[in-house]
Amino acid sequence: MNLPLDADFLMEKQREGIMAEKEGWMMKVYGSKMCKDCVELKRNFDHYHIEYEFLDVNENLKTLKEFLFLRDTLPVFDEVKSVHAIGLPTLVLDSGKVLLDWEGYLQKMGYEPLSHEIKSCSLNGKGC
Repeated sequence: MNLPLDADFLMEKQREGIMAEKEGWMMKVYGSKMCKDCVELKRNFDHYHIEYEFLDVNENLKTLKEFLFLRDTLPVFDEVKSVHAIGLPTLVLDSGKVLLDWEGYLQKMGYEPLSHEIKSCSLNGKGC
């Protein structure tokens, strides 16, 4: 049996899997406690009482595989990969939309990001 292997098909199957895991699905954040930008995201989201589920890619292989699937198949990661960055933190909204700019997300929600207490782990100073 040949299955279509295009990115849209794969993404839809992945989204179904991600969204089916929990009733009352909320925003997922793929990150790592070792990623300084992820720590800043958590500090900001907690400060503004934004509901999210933090999925640490270093604690669970299934979580790492989910993140790598997104990173390997979605164009939103093209720039990240071109500079040899990881792409953390990654937000997956309840709509299935994937975002890498958590500070921009906060601003669209009407919140001003708190000043960074921790420098980022990437060479360009933003993200991992």
